[in-house]
Amino acid sequence: MTLASSGPSIGNAPISYGVFGATAGAPGVSPGELLAGIAQAGYAGCELGPPGFFGTPNETAAAFAAAGLEAVGAYVPIHFTAREQILQRELSALERSARELVACGGQGVLILADEGSDALLRAPVHDPADPRLTLDAAGWRRFAAVARRAQQLAVGYGLATSFHPHISTYVERPSEIEAVLESTELSLTLDTGHLLLAGADPLGALRLWRPRVNHVHVKDVRLAVLERARAEGRTDFDSWWARVCVPLGVGDVALEPFLNDLVAGGYDGWLVVEQDRAPTSRDQYAAVAEEQRANLRFVHRALGDGDRFA
Repeated sequence: MTLASSGPSIGNAPISYGVFGATAGAPGVSPGELLAGIAQAGYAGCELGPPGFFGTPNETAAAFAAAGLEAVGAYVPIHFTAREQILQRELSALERSARELVACGGQGVLILADEGSDALLRAPVHDPADPRLTLDAAGWRRFAAVARRAQQLAVGYGLATSFHPHISTYVERPSEIEAVLESTELSLTLDTGHLLLAGADPLGALRLWRPRVNHVHVKDVRLAVLERARAEGRTDFDSWWARVCVPLGVGDVALEPFLNDLVAGGYDGWLVVEQDRAPTSRDQYAAVAEEQRANLRFVHRALGDGDRFA
């Protein structure tokens, strides 16, 4: 298969360089340098980091323009079951990300994700029969109501939304993803790594939910790391999670059939390479940047377009 010009574009994300949550990634590596590195690796776009990571909306737009990158989306964590005070704070963060995307041209998508609970962080791939770790009927009604509020805010900025299932949250397993799709009008971000970790087949999920998919995270993972964390009863999610994600083609996700089926089915949105990692120091930065170049080469080879990136 040849990657058609009308097919998907390929981007990366700051989390591949250790930028996540409220962290600022590599000490001594500026956000502008991070974007320049992503552009030099050959990517066409990048998701935003945490709100304000690249500065004000105008500063964010200038940074992306300087790197020649498109802003393709913003990850928006939300405690869907939290009290109103917390929700207001998180919806305000959503609006800040929305203003940044609008300043960058308004083509990116707001990627909503559940933040779960402390109990869920200690129970990756939870037992769906455990009432402490699952939503009841009232919980799903509240989830849907918060989703509508988030979508209405996004519409006010002219932006699309998408929902990102994530392990150690209320929406990780296929049955929970189905509940989101049935109870809301949200589109879906397929993350190949999170799907596999939660017991789903990424290719099967794509074929089942293809009409709702509007964003894709290309991620490879090692199941053994998750299995070890569960067996040991680890509670330090952020520590062991940084070892789950590996370079594309090294882990347990069957990425080549997934990518080929995705493109054969007519998907022409963004493929965003994500290799979640712990914060990256300046002396690690060159190796991390090279790893992301190799990830891009993997995607192009998988799509039969590797000659350009030999």
